Amino acid sequence: MITNENKKLAQWALEFALKNGCQASRVSLYNGSSSSFEIRDMKIDRLQQASENSMVIHLFVDGRYGSFSTNRLDKKELEKFIRNGIDSTRYLAEDKARTLPDASLYYKGGGADLQLIDPTFDSILPDDKVALAMNTCDEMMGKDDRIISANSSYSDEKDFKYMVASNGFEGEACGSSFSLVASVSIRGEGDARPESYWYDSALYYDTMIKTGLGKQALERVFRKLGQKKVASGKYQMVVDNMNSGRLLSPVLDALYGSSIQQKNSFLLDKLDQKVLGDKLTLIDEPHMPKASGARYFDGEGVATRRLPVFENGVLKTYYIDTYSANKMEVKPTIASPSILTMQMGNKDTDALVASVDKGILITGFNGGNCNSTTGDFSYGVEGFLIEKGKLTQPISEMNVTGNMISLWSNLVETGNDPRLFSSWRIPSLLFDGVDFSGL
Repeated sequence: MITNENKKLAQWALEFALKNGCQASRVSLYNGSSSSFEIRDMKIDRLQQASENSMVIHLFVDGRYGSFSTNRLDKKELEKFIRNGIDSTRYLAEDKARTLPDASLYYKGGGADLQLIDPTFDSILPDDKVALAMNTCDEMMGKDDRIISANSSYSDEKDFKYMVASNGFEGEACGSSFSLVASVSIRGEGDARPESYWYDSALYYDTMIKTGLGKQALERVFRKLGQKKVASGKYQMVVDNMNSGRLLSPVLDALYGSSIQQKNSFLLDKLDQKVLGDKLTLIDEPHMPKASGARYFDGEGVATRRLPVFENGVLKTYYIDTYSANKMEVKPTIASPSILTMQMGNKDTDALVASVDKGILITGFNGGNCNSTTGDFSYGVEGFLIEKGKLTQPISEMNVTGNMISLWSNLVETGNDPRLFSSWRIPSLLFDGVDFSGL
């Protein structure tokens, strides 16, 4: 964690910058450690351990802005580092939109402990971490003679952050995370080499799922045997909870202040308008304890708050940081999402599939893109043909095309199965009338 001595060093660096030509400054200190163990076919393939101490200083000099980082936290070296940073910033083009946030928007302290760091982090033995990864690999290795390669990995990290700004902000944040991944490839028909994976992640070691991930990866890969294209046409589309966030991502990108300011957003000038379907209600909930993405302030120190993003398809907020707000002469909101929660239905993926007469279940996206200005998209997909509520044929080498606004306007039902370790808690989704191209 960040010591009082290092906090005083950050405060000193801030004062030093102000005394040597800065009109404003923000200093962030980072301290963290991480480890990872990768297993390939029951042998340790790679291991990494790292620790970091670093400082980032943001300098606002004569209407210009520069950001500089160092891991050499010695006062003598920092003096030279900060002076050089100030001199370098003076060479940059003037940009008066670069300012610190209005001090009234800062997080002022208080609020319940978000409990984002596992107190047992340092007591977990390296041997136990390796054993977890080995056991996960063992769940796949040798279970079928078609297996080409079975891989697994364990990783963890913890980090602490301290931030102070010259116009009155001071704040701290911390967090830990653990993850366990299984991946496997097999021989299919002809030259086909299907691959799949499964994983779990958690803020706390005790709550991470530690068994069955390899078995799940195996089940997923064997379901891919016999993949082929099916007829082009309009289908109902179910997207599982591993992939639903991929379809939300372009929508979120269109809400950022940078996209709005550059007029590079298909949701430009749509605030308080109904732009997507009735079934889409999305809320940003930043203060959920023991939840990935929880925080009291963003990267600028601006206080987070509960924000409705969409209410029954009506757009309620953009994510506007200080710079974009200054450029557009509007009020800032917050720089980025914290925890996104979607209003849910009462079915999981299997139940959504069972409700579909003719459709396609998406279990993976393979490339493609979305035009950020128009919302038009084309993605390669794999998954299964659904006929009368049953999965009848694994599919691949098909494309799904359309427009994000019309796609989300045709959201028929949301599932009840978000993966809770993600900061985007997006369940399985069912869409109507989606264009697929295949045969």
